[in-house]
Amino acid sequence: MNFSPLLFLLAGSAFLASCGGDKNAQQQAPPPPTAVSTVQVSKGSATYYDEFPATVTALLQVEIQPQVAGNITGIFFQDGQQVRKGQKLYTIDPQQYRAGYDQAVANLNVQKANLNRAQKDADRYNTLAQQDAVAKQLVDNANATLEAAKMQVEAAQASIQQVATNLKYTTIYAPLDGTIGISQVRLGAAVAPGSVPMNTISSDDPISADIQVDESQIARFLALQNNKSVTRDSTFILMLPDGSKYPYPGAVRIVDRAVDPQTGTLRIRIAFPNPKKQLKAGLAANVRVKNTTGQPQILIPYQAVTEQMSEYFVWAVGDSSKATQKKVVLGPRINDKVVVKSGLNEGETIVTEGTQKVREGAKLNVTSPGEGGGKSDSTNRQNAK
Repeated sequence: MNFSPLLFLLAGSAFLASCGGDKNAQQQAPPPPTAVSTVQVSKGSATYYDEFPATVTALLQVEIQPQVAGNITGIFFQDGQQVRKGQKLYTIDPQQYRAGYDQAVANLNVQKANLNRAQKDADRYNTLAQQDAVAKQLVDNANATLEAAKMQVEAAQASIQQVATNLKYTTIYAPLDGTIGISQVRLGAAVAPGSVPMNTISSDDPISADIQVDESQIARFLALQNNKSVTRDSTFILMLPDGSKYPYPGAVRIVDRAVDPQTGTLRIRIAFPNPKKQLKAGLAANVRVKNTTGQPQILIPYQAVTEQMSEYFVWAVGDSSKATQKKVVLGPRINDKVVVKSGLNEGETIVTEGTQKVREGAKLNVTSPGEGGGKSDSTNRQNAK
């Protein structure tokens, strides 16, 4: 049978058209829903610690400065040892100050002798004046000489006090109990007021750790300062540089007087017992502060969180089971969960498993819905088989 070329052409066109129609139909068909596991957002009791960088600081620290000039003639301690208040630390050559003191005492004795003579002259002239036996001018001169002698005695006494003070300053005593540092001067060294400190003494039991807190937390730390039970429930824990936990809990000792206008933070000083002298001033550490707000917190599984450009997001199940991405602000992590400070409301449903396959607006197939989380991906795959 003979078929015309036109008939073959028409048949081929119809076949291609039918194939193209099937392909377009496949492209327009919606993708299947994405299988995910979800959990319903709820609030719960969360006990956790906020962590703050800290610097160990002595509660009391005094620099040893010379009050008089001279050469060091004695050092009466070992560098780094424990010293007691009133313990002798240094002596400065006292010879010139002792000589000055002796001279001042001698001058005082001279002035007292002059005062005694002036007193007798004044008494004699005043007696003669009562008998009109002496000129008034001589009486006035005698009284003026007496007043001048009195002032000379007072000046001599003040001079003695000054040189006695200088002589006393040639011996330097510890102003407080604590640990003394490495001496900055040696025997024979010349020192003078205003020079480099000779040494430093710092108290070491108790000792403190300074932290900076945001101004929004001032009320929280003021309440902790007034709470006398914080040392019993380990509200403040010090973490040492090696990652170990310091065995003694702390308590708020000082809340600074003002907020730093540059940083918007306030310094808090937390005191810790230091019976073994394990903590040293200047040590860098971290202070963990137990959250004691008592308010229920939103807790979600940490695996539901995705990070993008240092920001955190979760996938929420919206209307018609469609995925909606939500930005969240996280608090501390507690085991496999994390506190959500903002971005989610109680009662919302979020995706916990299968997040890597979810896209904005995608239809979701919740294979294991409900509060408390769902089954794992492996379980979902087994169910699908």
